[in-house]
Amino acid sequence: MSEKLQATNPLAFTVRHDRRATDKKTVKFRNLLQSDQLEFICEAHNGLSAKICEEAGFKGIWASGLCLSAQFGVRDSNEASWTQLMEMLEFMSDATSIPIMLDGDTGYGNFNNMRRLVTKLEQRDIAAVCIEDKLFPKTNSFIHSREHPLADIDEFCGKIKAAKDAQKCDSFSVVARIESLIAGWGMDEALRRAEAYHAAGADAILIHSAKSKADEVLSFKKEWGDRGPVVIVPTKYYSTPTDVFREHRFSMVIWANHILRSAVSAMQSTARRIQEEECLHSIEDSIASVGEVFRLQGAQELQAAEARYLPVSAQKTRAIVLAAARGSDMGELTADRPKAMITVRNKSLLSHIVDAYNAAGISQLNVVRGYCKDAVDLPNINLVDNDDYADTGELYSLHLALNAVTGKGDTVISYGDVLFRKYILDAVLEADDDFVIAVDAAWRETANRDRSADYVACSMPNTRNAFYRSVTLEKMDNDIESPHIHGEWMGILKVSEAAYERFTAIVREIVHSPQAPGRAADMPHLCNELIRRGHSIRVIYSTGNWLDVDTVEDVVASSSFQ
Repeated sequence: MSEKLQATNPLAFTVRHDRRATDKKTVKFRNLLQSDQLEFICEAHNGLSAKICEEAGFKGIWASGLCLSAQFGVRDSNEASWTQLMEMLEFMSDATSIPIMLDGDTGYGNFNNMRRLVTKLEQRDIAAVCIEDKLFPKTNSFIHSREHPLADIDEFCGKIKAAKDAQKCDSFSVVARIESLIAGWGMDEALRRAEAYHAAGADAILIHSAKSKADEVLSFKKEWGDRGPVVIVPTKYYSTPTDVFREHRFSMVIWANHILRSAVSAMQSTARRIQEEECLHSIEDSIASVGEVFRLQGAQELQAAEARYLPVSAQKTRAIVLAAARGSDMGELTADRPKAMITVRNKSLLSHIVDAYNAAGISQLNVVRGYCKDAVDLPNINLVDNDDYADTGELYSLHLALNAVTGKGDTVISYGDVLFRKYILDAVLEADDDFVIAVDAAWRETANRDRSADYVACSMPNTRNAFYRSVTLEKMDNDIESPHIHGEWMGILKVSEAAYERFTAIVREIVHSPQAPGRAADMPHLCNELIRRGHSIRVIYSTGNWLDVDTVEDVVASSSFQ
């Protein structure tokens, strides 16, 4: 098992430690301000959105006052306390490795509040703060902007000086935001304030405009020249080509509120559809999976830590993934890797399967590998080698895995080339029976494909009555006559903790039997043998929402499987 904790995940631990100066977020942000290239930072308003911004490739984050207020459900008028914002900033900082600049409004008070703000920001590893020259409590600049009174220049310069004197890290940045253009005080006043704020120690000037064209900020930059870094927020003049900002040698562009706004639109659309349709069928495939949310939260690191620190007996459900086969029908796709490691949507099939198990809360994953086994190298899984994969069947791989599995609990067994939606796995896990399989009742939709299928005959077909009654497997075979087929097995079998020893003994007996099929036995043979010995296998019906990747055509189809 790969037990090395993934220290690269910033959500793994929140313990703070000293780092080399070159690694400090304050240095990273100062380098952005002083870069000879136009740099970009993007709005985020909580830990999840901050992580998304970092993964998108942004070098820095704008902790927008508007968006922080909005995610609390209050107005951008200092209705959320600055300590509430500090708590959210700490989550954002812990979730990311890139620097964050807080939209600090007016500094939440006078020079003394400003000093305490800087101290608390540095404690939370926040790299910079931007303060605006309006009065407390502030109002968003785009609401009745001409009615906003501005702060006295000397008083605001005092805040800047207090902030710079309070910082303990030399590279912490204070950006002074000028509201003169928005408030209607004119260009001369904007330039006068910029000069004063620069002299007071501001590390950069943010010139703000509510015009739909960039004329005002371009004129300001032409007059200001290169006396210091200038930051802009093109929320209103968004149609201006970015190359114009480069030509005028602006230092930084802030995309100020678009992550929140896009989330609002998506949430409104999803909420309306769920309310109108009273079901989830139409939206489930168009939204992020629960597994993706778990990934962003750093669930894999916790699973690795659980495997390292928790008693084995505390890990209740285990999974075994049979992935030893090459997949000869794949041709060149499996020339140097097994079928389970074919790439689909930028990840291997096996990675998608692991994600589905992770989303269901299963952390102990045991993968049987064989063909090109070194290509199966995912983190946080137990690896079991079937070096006789070419001469043995699925059951022999399962036998090896059962010998390697530790602890107690239910065990789920699946194939390394079958993709399935999480709700199917959830339904199988929720059933209390000793043996449970998932069956696709929509088998006719794929019956004409040129492939072998594990068809099933059950105690009753998938009807409304089947929803309320316990359906059991009667036979599994690819040669069942069409009138008697009730579905296709999806390749998922759950074995309860109570039945585990009996199950293991039956598997061992089959693979060691001198009679055929012996070591060449497959999973359908096992299911039929369980029935023959009097064991009931519960059937959980579903309709579609899985994919057996057997051919190149299946690989193409899997690219649209979400």
